[in-house]
Amino acid sequence: MPKANNLELQGGTYHVRMDIPKDVREAFGGRRILSLSLKTGSREEAMFRRLPILHAWKSQIKVIREGKLLGDGWQEDIVQTLEGLDAITQGQKRALVGETAPPLPDVDPTLKAKLMSSPRFMEAVRMLVGDHLKDGIGGKVQIQDELNRGLKDMLQKRLGTEYKLTVQQGQELETLVKDPASYKARSPITKARLASFRTYRLEHHVALKTINQQESKLLNLSEHLQTTGSKLDFDSVSAWLQGMKLSSKTKQQYLLAGNQFWQWSMQHEPQWRQTFKGHVNPFEKHTLPSLKGKAKLDAKRKAFTIEEVGTLYKAAKEQNLGALPDLILLGGYTGARIEELCQLRKEHLITVDGVTMFDIVDSKTVAGIRSVPVHPKLTALVDRLAKASKDGYLVPTDSNNKYGIRSDALSKAFGRLKTAMGFDRTRVFHSIRATFVTSLVRADVPDRLIRELAGHETGTVTFDTYSQGSSPKQKLAAIKKLPTLLNANRTQL
Repeated sequence: MPKANNLELQGGTYHVRMDIPKDVREAFGGRRILSLSLKTGSREEAMFRRLPILHAWKSQIKVIREGKLLGDGWQEDIVQTLEGLDAITQGQKRALVGETAPPLPDVDPTLKAKLMSSPRFMEAVRMLVGDHLKDGIGGKVQIQDELNRGLKDMLQKRLGTEYKLTVQQGQELETLVKDPASYKARSPITKARLASFRTYRLEHHVALKTINQQESKLLNLSEHLQTTGSKLDFDSVSAWLQGMKLSSKTKQQYLLAGNQFWQWSMQHEPQWRQTFKGHVNPFEKHTLPSLKGKAKLDAKRKAFTIEEVGTLYKAAKEQNLGALPDLILLGGYTGARIEELCQLRKEHLITVDGVTMFDIVDSKTVAGIRSVPVHPKLTALVDRLAKASKDGYLVPTDSNNKYGIRSDALSKAFGRLKTAMGFDRTRVFHSIRATFVTSLVRADVPDRLIRELAGHETGTVTFDTYSQGSSPKQKLAAIKKLPTLLNANRTQL
């Protein structure tokens, strides 16, 4: 049974769970419970992470309970059917005056037998033919027009009987039947389809922040398609990209979001597969302008010098910016990413072969999961942080946004600090990581060992697959080669 707040702790990790109501279990393959790992042992973080998942599940149940609804893109299906009827009617009219007409489509034998056995239908046909045949060619033309209207009326009534139409859908259907040409193409990237895409990705442990960011980009494209009345194809995507004053790198992220949505839809959405059968992926093979030479070098993120890291530390200390000065020192002597540092807990201080190390248990990459020795100049700082910790985390922060990111406020504080000190956009907290790597390179630390400490793959099967990596003592020896961050170590930690 689900616990309070739909959370359950399993092996130190929280899961969000929800009982599936009996009346909709069949739609879920007979399952009784929906469950998904939240990938966190923090109850506070789990409380945030469970909300969008519960919302998606409840929305899915609501749709199932509302009965047989018209699916996404029903308007285009109806318009295609109506245009097909009009084409048949026009063809039969041309045949009446001796022109060549395309053959009539095959009629469903079951439907034909049903109509032929209906006295009301046969009487209507008899009256229709009898009234107009006497008028020669003109009468036969009228027969075709009235058959056309009759079939459209039947289509409208059938949809109203078989589906639960909203008032808006009923009105829209009536308008389309009267004038199919009035239809303005709508975006196939609907909110319902995006909700299904979201549920799928949450179940496959895609980061919530990534899901939200890409969904925002897809909604932007959907709005463009609806506003312009464009179909989803290469040209419309190209026009959409050209209309945004963004960098090529950012536009590439928009294409990535579209590409992943397209691939998911082709695999999991039958209606999408049918609509776009034979179509090429509209998000591929776009050529975006790229920076070259000096312009590319100028835009690249740059490392701080050792002196600059020390200056930033001093400024953060003098301005009493909370945990920021400690965070700068930790970054300078570990090369860890800012969120990796903010996620460190007291239990992540481990001792292996006599060496005290930071155990980084979660990272943006597999190679990022690693152990980094505590530099001797960090010993006093780490001891102080561990003793002062009130929640188990080494770096105290009030920041804990909806994605469970603890470094958000500290990252912004660093951004304000470095800007006030005259550093441009090419210098960010991540630049301290570049300083760390550069310092190891200049200290002649082997490339393989630098990659292990920074959490990068070596790119070779020998080391990435078979090797257990360098020993704690080898790592500590490399860390000790880092230069002193000016006089920061002399300051009271």
